[in-house]
Amino acid sequence: MSLHVHFIDEDINEHYLQLLQSRISNDVVITVGEDLSSVADYDILIAGVPEENHITHSQNLHALIIPWAGLPKKTAELMLNYPSISIHNIHHNDQTTAEMTFALMITVMKRIIPIDRDLRKSNWERRYNDEPILLLKDKRVVVLGYGAIGQKVVKMCQAFDMQVSIVSRTIKDIENSSTIDKLPTLLPSCDVLLITLPLTKETENLISKERLSLLSDNCTIVNIARGKVIDEKALYNELKSGRLRAGIDVWYKYPMTEEERKHTPVSNFPFHELDNVVMTPHLAGHSDVVEDLRIDALAKLINQASNGEELDNKIDLDLGY
Repeated sequence: MSLHVHFIDEDINEHYLQLLQSRISNDVVITVGEDLSSVADYDILIAGVPEENHITHSQNLHALIIPWAGLPKKTAELMLNYPSISIHNIHHNDQTTAEMTFALMITVMKRIIPIDRDLRKSNWERRYNDEPILLLKDKRVVVLGYGAIGQKVVKMCQAFDMQVSIVSRTIKDIENSSTIDKLPTLLPSCDVLLITLPLTKETENLISKERLSLLSDNCTIVNIARGKVIDEKALYNELKSGRLRAGIDVWYKYPMTEEERKHTPVSNFPFHELDNVVMTPHLAGHSDVVEDLRIDALAKLINQASNGEELDNKIDLDLGY
């Protein structure tokens, strides 16, 4: 008996589909498109933000696959009405995002951006001033979130002989693992705070004004999770004071149209004026092979379904990830 998989995204090209088909079982049928009028019942729906008619169209639907990491709020609200349908996402960009996390950390700690900018103007003064260039070895790192990205970040930090503490919702079977309630005791001795956890009701503003104030002077924060994990105003004020440093890939304001991509500020506060911040526009998950990795991740889930196996990366709507 064949498995029917339907993509809502009409922009998927023939080459993409051919690559996917080459990596999945021959008995899987794939269809594509928003118009469902001629589409038979499907078993799996692949869509990030489906509409209700996409869910109700098929009596056979038993799994929704979100083709990226994370759970959109609108999708979570819709799927609460359909508890019999399991929800899964993919972690195809975990290595890419972990690499960007590490790149942001090094760039901030070594002050590469302002040094490069000045030297382009033939200004050598930074070589002779007392602004600290930070050594990674033996620095105390708190990795907040131990999912697919966090696990890779931990290994990278350990490879540089950094002292790593892991903070997550539950204790992990690994050395120096703590739960989130222990965070206030870890922050004062922390040299680097790397944030890799999902945005949920529990994690929004988790890094509050009070918790930011616990960080030691010259601490480096890197956020590749979601902007709202950190209190926006408090973060700006701490960075403006010069007490902390940051590498930030995720923000508080985003462009809503193609035109807005050319002139949308990242926040209500002028982070772009600060020398101690390295900014990237939510592209930590991008790479030259990202779509190939996405196809591999989707193929793995589809093949699991085709073989009657339990699908990986199941989302718990109560937890939000």
